[in-house]
Amino acid sequence: MAAAQARPPRSERMRQAWRRRGALAWALWPLSLAYGALVRLRRALYGMGLLRARHAGVPVIIVGNVIAGGAGKTPVTLAVVRHLRERGWSPGVVSRGYGRRTQDCREARADSLAAEVGDEPALIARTAGVPVFVARERIAATAALRAAYPGTDIIVCDDGLQHLALARDVEVCVFNDEGVGNGFLLPAGPLREPWPRRADAVLHAAPQPPAGTAAPAFALRRGLAPWAQDAQGRRVPLAALRGQPLHALAAIARPEDFFAMLRAQGLQLAMAEALPDHFDFDSWSRPPDRRQQLICTEKDAVKLWRHHPDALAVPLEVSIAPGFFDRLDASLSSRP
Repeated sequence: MAAAQARPPRSERMRQAWRRRGALAWALWPLSLAYGALVRLRRALYGMGLLRARHAGVPVIIVGNVIAGGAGKTPVTLAVVRHLRERGWSPGVVSRGYGRRTQDCREARADSLAAEVGDEPALIARTAGVPVFVARERIAATAALRAAYPGTDIIVCDDGLQHLALARDVEVCVFNDEGVGNGFLLPAGPLREPWPRRADAVLHAAPQPPAGTAAPAFALRRGLAPWAQDAQGRRVPLAALRGQPLHALAAIARPEDFFAMLRAQGLQLAMAEALPDHFDFDSWSRPPDRRQQLICTEKDAVKLWRHHPDALAVPLEVSIAPGFFDRLDASLSSRP
């Protein structure tokens, strides 16, 4: 039976336009020139010292991207945190907490609601085993984190390449398999800032790094864990789900990637439902056919489990070329 497919969200249709320099991209190009001028002006103000970046007092690693939409930043952040802990560091994680309904600086705990801290910080707090704080101004988050956990000796910022108010020691720029798309700045293309730009390391899911990359570049592969789990932590091998009708949900930047990875595991998707990125699921209603097992991403599960604890979440795992971590260690050891 062929899977029913919901109409792609508006964000996905926009990303399709960003893959080439078509009529829509060229129509938006004048706006991208204005956007680019503002980006360059802001960076120049920081460069001249008219706007000041503040340092956290411990090494800061930024894991971010220069493209709008999903590039795999959070799984990379988790991999970096694991590596740092293995090397004897005591890391903490800070984030803006995009999509949350609160505005203050607060800690994200394992039982925090995504609506209060953001879905990605909620996921990190559940899985990383390190302190996680969110604030619009990341320096406020780092200060609160270090005050609450004074043993923290390194900060990893999940997203924030463009948040120049937080001084950084290492910048890691992550790209998905589409690279820089059509090469235009927002809104004509996917770029948040001009590329190429300085970075300490580039991770890329495409066969080759984006054109113009001068920093050391390393291959990044994304895939699903071979198991899924429900809200109680019960694990189910993906192989055991083959032949069952599944209702797949994805409220992420690139939902089609998740659906494709499920199908690649031999799973039958009776329904593949793409929802807007960071969708809160409070207004979502389950279809009446309860025979279809709900299956979703880990990021969506932190919100969906409140209403449907039987939903199965499949973790996204990343495989990073080993040389990246050698580069990361070298960058940290060479800082003043």
